[in-house]
Formats: sequence, structure tokens, C-alpha cells
Amino acid sequence: MANIHEPKLISGNANMPLAKGIAKRMSMHRGMNVGLVDARVERFNDGEIFVEVFENVRGEDMFILQPTSNPANDNLMELLIIADALRRSSADRITAVIPYFGYARQDRRSKARTPITAKLVANMLVEAGVERILTLDLHATQIQGFFDIPVDNLYASPIYALDVKHHFKGQMDDVMVVSPDVGGVARARDLAQRIGAPLSIVDKRRGKPGEVAEMTVIGDVKDRTCLIVDDIVDTAGTLCKAAEVLLEHGAKEVHAYITHGVLSGPAVDRVSKSVMKNLVITDTIQATDAVKACPNIRIVPTAPMFAQAILNTWSGTSVSSLFDHNTLGPIYEGMYSGD
Repeated sequence: MANIHEPKLISGNANMPLAKGIAKRMSMHRGMNVGLVDARVERFNDGEIFVEVFENVRGEDMFILQPTSNPANDNLMELLIIADALRRSSADRITAVIPYFGYARQDRRSKARTPITAKLVANMLVEAGVERILTLDLHATQIQGFFDIPVDNLYASPIYALDVKHHFKGQMDDVMVVSPDVGGVARARDLAQRIGAPLSIVDKRRGKPGEVAEMTVIGDVKDRTCLIVDDIVDTAGTLCKAAEVLLEHGAKEVHAYITHGVLSGPAVDRVSKSVMKNLVITDTIQATDAVKACPNIRIVPTAPMFAQAILNTWSGTSVSSLFDHNTLGPIYEGMYSGD
């Protein structure tokens, strides 16, 4: 039975351009204007977050658009407080659309006396009233099991498959997908299978935390166009070093396809001076002026995919259909038409 109410979107301050992009795409899909719910998310003088929703949301299917990127604590609290405001306003269902799920890198106890922040954040979201999660490329897929509510984890690889086939048309026989570490093989293999390319691995060994002592290339990359695939690029030190190692092993050129461009500290400067031809990231994290100005960083939009995922969630149709790049093709037709 079709829903009576239209889906309603509300956004925090973490990535307003992406939120507006999702609303615009949904307007195109629905053939009617879909805007963001009128609300204010502000700060008291002491930094406490204040939320006020100016529209009636009683009985509505609400979607909160908010990545928990830098500043992670502020953006996470905004998300939690918006959810609480909606729950107390009798919203029918609250879905948190978290394009970048922060605190996910601490998903297990790697040492004694350390936290599991991914589980802590999962508990906080559920307690705040969130009933469903929609996210993109979780750092570890098992984080879905930290929730007792439905979690839809979308993937960037279908979008990147379209992008690779578009930008490397006529060169696909030379393309090789590279995982920057053993732990990311499954993610790299997924893209490699989608584009019909072979797979290589850069095995890294750390001397101490944050410092890579040695890198070994597993696979023959000679005369290949290498595409490094990963979920997060933070300081970009390991990524830039991996690109250098690949060229030392005979690679023709190196590009990187990374989902979440955290790009903290010296990252942008490192990338701009790197031997990499291009670093391709998505817009799950709002790009800084430095990122936008970097000549070898390119940003691929996720709004078309998130808009369709939200509509599928609202209408009760399949979200997993968006795992297929052939399904995404028509959605991204404006970018990759003619392929």
C-alpha cells in the first residue's frame, strides 16, 4: 500500500551542499518540489547545540541528512539532537542518512583498555530515536551488526565503475585495481570485478603507529594504469607512498579512488605534490576550499544515489538494487551518458 505522506528531509550543518543536492535530485525524480524542512540548528554562546523545527512533522517519514565528519563531535551531537526533536514531535519514522559514518575506525578492541566507538555511536543513535540507518561504505561492514535496527550500507564502487569506464575508455586493457593493504582486498576486488580488471595488493608493514616501514607490491603492475581503491583517505601519507612504490615497480601511471575524503592536516599538500595523476573522492564530506582548489583532486557526487535510496526506503522498494552499476547508469546519465 502506497504511503500517504511524502518523504521529508531535514539537515544539520555538516554538509549542506550535499543535503541540498539530494533534495534537488529527489525533486527531479518526484516531479515535484522536495525541499529541506525549515529548521534552525544553532549554538548557544557556550557552544551547546540548539535545534528548532518550524514545520509540522507529526506522522511524517523523516530523513536526517548529516555526515559525522570533522568536527565529528559537533556533527554527531547535531544528528542526535535533531533525532530527539523529531521523536518528541511525533514523527512516524526517523531515518538517519549518514553519508560518512564517523568513529567507525574504532570497530574492535585492537589493544587492551581501548573503546569500541562504532558500537557506542550505534547505541547513541538508537537511544535518540533513529529507527533506520542509510550510509555509504562503512569502514567495516560488520558495524551493521552493532545496530538492532535496519542498516543500509551503500557502496561507492558502482559509481566508480561508471567513472572508470568513462574516463579510461579505450584504455581498459591496461587498467589494474590496487588495494593499498590486505584488509581492503574485498573492496578493491569488488571494483575490479565490475570493470573486468586484474587485482594487485600493496602489503604494508608498520614500524610504529602512523609510520609505514616497508611496502611490497603483490602482483605485476609493469606498464599498467593503477587505480588504488580504499574507503578513507585521511593524512594521505600512506596513499602517496603507495603511489610512489607502484611507479617504482613499473606502473605507467597511478590514480586513486577513495570514498571519503577526510583529508586532514598536510593531506591536500601531499596530494598536490604526489606522483598520482588524480585522487577521486565523493562529496560525502564537504570539501574545503583547499580541496576544491587542488588540481589533481576530483569530486564525484553521491546525491543521485542517496536520493534514489531515500525514495526506495520511503516506498518500500529495494535499496540493494543500487549495488548494481547498471542500475545506477540511468541515474548518473548526465555525467556518464553515451557509455
